[in-house]
Amino acid sequence: MASPSLAASSLRIDLAERSYPILIGSGLLSDPASYDDLPAASMALVVSNTVVAPLYANAVVQALRGRFKTVHVLELPDGEAHKDWPTLNSIFDALLSHGADRKTVLFALGGGVVGDMTGFAAACYMRGVPFVQLPTTLLAQVDSSVGGKTAINHPLGKNMIGAFYQPQRVLCDLDTLRTLPQREVAAGLAEVIKYGPIADMAFFDWIEAHIDALVARDGAALAHAVRRSCEIKAEVVGQDERESGLRAILNFGHTFGHAIESGLGYGQWLHGEAVGCGMVMAIRLSQRLGGVDAAFAERLIALIARAGLPTRGPGLGAERYLELMRVDKKSEGGEIRFVLIDRPGSAVMRAAPDALVREVLAECCDPA
Repeated sequence: MASPSLAASSLRIDLAERSYPILIGSGLLSDPASYDDLPAASMALVVSNTVVAPLYANAVVQALRGRFKTVHVLELPDGEAHKDWPTLNSIFDALLSHGADRKTVLFALGGGVVGDMTGFAAACYMRGVPFVQLPTTLLAQVDSSVGGKTAINHPLGKNMIGAFYQPQRVLCDLDTLRTLPQREVAAGLAEVIKYGPIADMAFFDWIEAHIDALVARDGAALAHAVRRSCEIKAEVVGQDERESGLRAILNFGHTFGHAIESGLGYGQWLHGEAVGCGMVMAIRLSQRLGGVDAAFAERLIALIARAGLPTRGPGLGAERYLELMRVDKKSEGGEIRFVLIDRPGSAVMRAAPDALVREVLAECCDPA
């Protein structure tokens, strides 16, 4: 299905001197022009993983060769289970062994795990070196590569050690979505779906109408989904870069979702799978607090299911869920604060009584 939306386009994250473009289109990774106007440096390090590097690293290296004297590639182990200190240290090891200086540019070629760790390494190495996001998964293109959140996991909590550090640019090459496993496509759709209930019901209507095309990886549908998702995130991040208020709405479904990831062990569920299921719990909690009616809750849950995402949580037990959710960046003084829908298209962050949360967990999770 041909469409003008498949043509390369760009938008901008407006953060004063930290502003940068997001380029969306096909063939971007291998096009030397995609890397124009980056900071001058003699060395580049492309950080990828053992799944993505064989597919795309050579094309990136060839595109960068006319811009940098030397280009090195580092392949990390794949998966959320490796988003940790030892893997982060392997990036520092590569930088130091190659004699990288503070002008060296890092390129994060992969999904959210690679992007988060490369960004965190860039924030830390010599107190900050430039980096570029080259997201190759749908989830990374519509969410994690945009906005400057970088982190690694801790055994007691997801993304608890990190920094806000903005990239020089984001290149969303839509061609990379063709090689994604279907499970990864579904995981990315969770982050697309969340933008509707929190910010844009017209987009939610569009996702409902095009969910089958998105699942089937229709090029025009994916191009629109990536662009609109990035537009919404860019607008939110531009108003609240460090998540002091508004930006927290982007975490709809994430408080429950992070508990699932931590409770099961990182990598058992994909991040998007946990977020999709977390949205089911969050919308049921929103319903109990009077933000939405049952009809809207059912509508959202049906869309999550159509995307191929789980809608029932694992049986960790209510007390374990509550324990894990108290180790959340949005918690204050041990009080869990949730991103909830106060009306379709609008989200707020608020606390909820533990009794109501237990009711939601009993309804939405398998028995412990």
